[in-house]
Amino acid sequence: MQKGKINVQTENIFPIIKKFLYSDHEIFLREIISNAVDATQKLKTLASLGKFKDELGDLSIQVILDKKAKTLTIRDRGIGMTAEEVDKYINEIAFSSAEEFVKKFKTKSEAERNNIIGHFGLGFYSSFMVSEKVELLTKTYKKGGATKAMKWECDGSPNYTLTELDKKDRGTEIIMHIEDDAKEFLDEQRILSLLKKYSKFLPVPIQFGMEKISEKVEGEKDKDGNDKFIDVEKPRMINNTDPLWKKAPADCKDEEYKEFYRELYPMTFDEPLFHIHLNVDYPFNLTGILYFPKVKKNLEVQKDKIQLYSNQVFVTDSVEGIVPEFLTLLHGVIDSPDIPLNVSRSYLQSDSNVKKISSYIMRKVADKLEELFKKDRESFEQKWDDIKVFIQYGMISETKFYERAEKFNLFKNVDGKYFTPEEYKKHIEENQKDKENKLNYIYTNDKDDQHAFIQSAKERGYDVLLMDGVLDNHFINAFEQKLGGDAFFKRVDSDTIENLIKKEDDQPSKLDDKQKEELKTTIERTIDAKTFTLSFENLSETDLPFTIIRPEFMRRMKDMQQMGGGGGMFMGDMPEQFNLVGNANNSIFTQILEEEDEANQDKLVKQVYDLALLSQNLLKGEALTDFIKRSVEIIK
Repeated sequence: MQKGKINVQTENIFPIIKKFLYSDHEIFLREIISNAVDATQKLKTLASLGKFKDELGDLSIQVILDKKAKTLTIRDRGIGMTAEEVDKYINEIAFSSAEEFVKKFKTKSEAERNNIIGHFGLGFYSSFMVSEKVELLTKTYKKGGATKAMKWECDGSPNYTLTELDKKDRGTEIIMHIEDDAKEFLDEQRILSLLKKYSKFLPVPIQFGMEKISEKVEGEKDKDGNDKFIDVEKPRMINNTDPLWKKAPADCKDEEYKEFYRELYPMTFDEPLFHIHLNVDYPFNLTGILYFPKVKKNLEVQKDKIQLYSNQVFVTDSVEGIVPEFLTLLHGVIDSPDIPLNVSRSYLQSDSNVKKISSYIMRKVADKLEELFKKDRESFEQKWDDIKVFIQYGMISETKFYERAEKFNLFKNVDGKYFTPEEYKKHIEENQKDKENKLNYIYTNDKDDQHAFIQSAKERGYDVLLMDGVLDNHFINAFEQKLGGDAFFKRVDSDTIENLIKKEDDQPSKLDDKQKEELKTTIERTIDAKTFTLSFENLSETDLPFTIIRPEFMRRMKDMQQMGGGGGMFMGDMPEQFNLVGNANNSIFTQILEEEDEANQDKLVKQVYDLALLSQNLLKGEALTDFIKRSVEIIK
């Protein structure tokens, strides 16, 4: 037996490792299993080079939980270690790295502490975060002298023992005696969930416990004549060692991509719209598969669905700040050995390789969308409602993506026709310019509520865009900025659309100025004049008596405020404001002027005003009840 003291000058190193080595103690399982995978992969490499000529046999890594003994064991059949290697890699290199870590740790701020973890080979010592004692049993693959199996044992102090061991099989076994305040790691379901999280795609098979599966009995039928199945207990295999993203895109079929999506997201029932298979080895190594999901209204629900891996080892599923924000709406996997393990997200965000990867992925996404648009525009248009939010998000947040997306971004009008921005400009430029020769993009964000305005605009030969998406308000502002003041978006019920509407100027008004003033007095006596600005226009006799028009700027700022945009910072709680446009050529106003009974006058005014409010979904509560009662009386 060899007893020793690890050469360490820093006191209390184990408590610091326990508390601060990683922000989340569950990472220990990933680290210990990753070491086992490395040892196994090294043996396979030696075998492929002809330097190991014995049978490899079963290379599965065993995860063994013993609640009674309060131990968690990770066992591999990799290269193992000699006594000298244990002394070198466990007692000297790893622990000196730990000591260096602690020294640096004490001089750093809390934010910097997380950033330095990745510079130290501390995987093995992460076991002490959850263990009161750790045993390492190992036997090297090498033949000949000084290759006896060894047992290393340490109780969380700088003292250790190293003894010979009667172990016949090569490889390493880490036995962690779980301490009382970490007993969650003695729960089978907890360990199973962690294995599925961190080890789902590791390249070496991992087995944990047993599971019951239903197996078909060949050649036998049940009493009803159906195939007979029986429950059998088999070793529970955790991981897919050859995930689809590791294969060449040319070797993958569409159905395989769909099956892999279901493997990644078993609780998601919608199929992805399409995918991008990433495969690059210069100027960095990167593989992965990204899926375009059907984006729901709630963008936050969609995020954190990209899983980041480094050599098939799970790193994080919180990639915001690591990839462009709009890409967080995608689902799938990114794997790169150039992504460092064991570092904070802030470190990853500043890492130069990660930034290059981020730019590359954005370019590949743009390439794929442009390819789909050019290859099959009809199919692209059919998917537009599902991918519109994603593309707009990218155009709003990333200038480089905006420049690419102009080629495949689409406008959809109320008739369901699609146009690229360039096509739509040509479509409306002859007919939709205002008095200042500025192009006006007329749109609706609610086909039902604004139906009357849409019809009125279409009757005058205008095209109306449908902009009812969750990001359309933000997108409109971004698009206008790119147009540089040469064009503007005007909602179909906007006051500024008056500059466009072709009024019946050649048709004389049925009301003179004196009559309009008289009407104005009657109207303002009847309804609250504080909420609107009243004006009269010489419109067609068939147009409504009253039209409610919103000031475009104020309405847009209010919409932004409700969405949490910048408007709320300086607009305060913005009141509802609108312009009330009376149609001087509608016969109802002549009738109101001719009515001698003031009460009947007020009733008529109130009725046509409430109709205008109703058309804008602004008539509610008691006012709506009064309108219904009044309507019944008028009908009678």
